[in-house]
Order: sequence, then C-alpha cells, then structure tokens
Amino acid sequence: MTTTSPIAAPDRSGVSKSAVRGEPPRRRFKPGAGRQHHAGPFAYIALAVVGIGSLFPLYWTLVTASRTQNEVLDTPPPFLPGGNLFHNLQAAWEQAHLGTAIVNTFIVSACITTATLFFCTLAGYAFAKMRFKGRGVLMTVVIATLTIPPQLSVVPLFMMMADIGWGGQLESVIFPTLVSAFGVFFMRQYLLEALPYELIEAGRMDGANNLRIVWSIVLPVARPAMMVLGMLTFVQTWNDFFWPYLALSQDNPTLQVALGQLSASYVPDQSIVMAGALISTVPLLVVFVIFGKQIVGGIMSGAVKG
Repeated sequence: MTTTSPIAAPDRSGVSKSAVRGEPPRRRFKPGAGRQHHAGPFAYIALAVVGIGSLFPLYWTLVTASRTQNEVLDTPPPFLPGGNLFHNLQAAWEQAHLGTAIVNTFIVSACITTATLFFCTLAGYAFAKMRFKGRGVLMTVVIATLTIPPQLSVVPLFMMMADIGWGGQLESVIFPTLVSAFGVFFMRQYLLEALPYELIEAGRMDGANNLRIVWSIVLPVARPAMMVLGMLTFVQTWNDFFWPYLALSQDNPTLQVALGQLSASYVPDQSIVMAGALISTVPLLVVFVIFGKQIVGGIMSGAVKG
C-alpha cells in the first residue's frame, strides 16, 4: 500500500503534481486553528483587579456621601456606607440648586451631542468619499487644530460671546462646540474603511442625490461609530467645567459649575460635596445602561475590520 502526502510536492518546474492533474490544491492548516482559547486563572485575576479598581472610586463616593464630615475625617476612614445618604443628597440638592443645573446640563449636552453627530458625520463622509480640490489641505488643517490648547481661545471667545449678547446664557456654551475636530477625524477614518464606493455608486445609479445617499446609505453604515462618538461627546460635555465656569453666571450654572459652589467655602463639607458628585454621576450611568450594548457593539465593529 502506498501513502500520499497531504501536500503535493512540486516538480522542478515549480508546478505541483495536483495542479497538473487538475485537482484543487490542498491547504495546510496550522495546528490549533479554529480552536477556542479559554482564559486561565491569571486572566480572571487581572480582570477582577481592573474591575475592582474601576468601581472603587464610585464606591468610595457612595461611602463618603453617606457619612458625616467628622466620620469622613476619622483615621482610619470608614469603608462601609453609613445612614446619612439621603440627608446629604437633600443638602447638596438645596445648597447648589442642582435641579436647575441638571436641566441646563442636559440641554447643553443633548444639543452639542446631536450637532456633533450630524456635522461630524457629514464632514467625515465628505473627507472620506468625496473628491474636491483642497481636501487634503483642509483635512490637515482640521487635524492641526487638535494641537491648539483650548485655553488660547478663551479670551477672544469670551469677548465674542459678550458682543453677541450671549454672556451668561446657555447659547455661549452650546454654539462654540457644535462640531469638533476629533469627531470629524474619527468619522472620516471610520467611513474610509466601512463605506465601500460600490454602495455610493449603486445609489447614484438608482437616481439618489447626495442627501438621499447620506440618509439611506451613509447614516446606517456610520451608526456604530456615531454611537461611540455620541457617548464620548455626551460624557465630555456633561463633565465640562472650565468654559461653562467662565461663560455662565452663578444663577444659571451647569452641573459641574454648581458642584464647584459646594466646595467653594473655606472648609467644605466633603460628605455633601460627594453627595453632589454622586448625583452628577447617576445620569451618566443611566445613559450607559440604556445605550451600553450599542456602544460596545460600535467599538467591536471597528475593532474587527480588516
């Protein structure tokens, strides 16, 4: 009995015998290809350490917010929640007028996030798939703006908002950040790989104009990246302190500006400050719980391309 090797040996001309006989070439598979890899104990330990380290600041905020000032300053400090949580939450709510601040912050975050997704998606599509003169130069300018510190534009921007008549109003916080250079670059890089030219040409052959192509082709393809960009923009806007502190008045603050008022005293009550910080964190957790699946799916869809 004669045995044949799994891979046909090539002759001197470099052509394998199977190719001469018209047989399809046999593939050589690596050992262990297609096998599922299981995590070992070290991986679970590392994940546990990272998870505990990530959740500890939130837990410590809860512990501090449920204690009194004297209990927080004890040595060693308490590591279990106390029974003063609702009292501190009510005190923080009344002292910093957090109701008005939360409404203002939600309006600002929603407007900036919606505008950023709209304009950055359109600009990213134009830079990725449309041909026009100066495209490379304009994209270079957009990327170059990321290197400019935002503190350099504070004085002229403040003077501009005062001349328009928006000093102390929410418009002075919303309109300067309706579009971001990072968002344009992010959407451009995503659509460059995720959106094939064949889909655009098929839409044009069907008689669709640019607006129809954007609505029916570009937006569905860009939805995963838009979810990620929207989450990043919403969190950044919700936690923004520097520009709202300069642009808004103390009577019409955003949430982070209102929380700054709690710690503005000579000896701030750390328990009340942490209670206010806990209130400001809850909406972000709710947003992540609602849209977490779409956000993770968008990140993974961008990670497995290619």
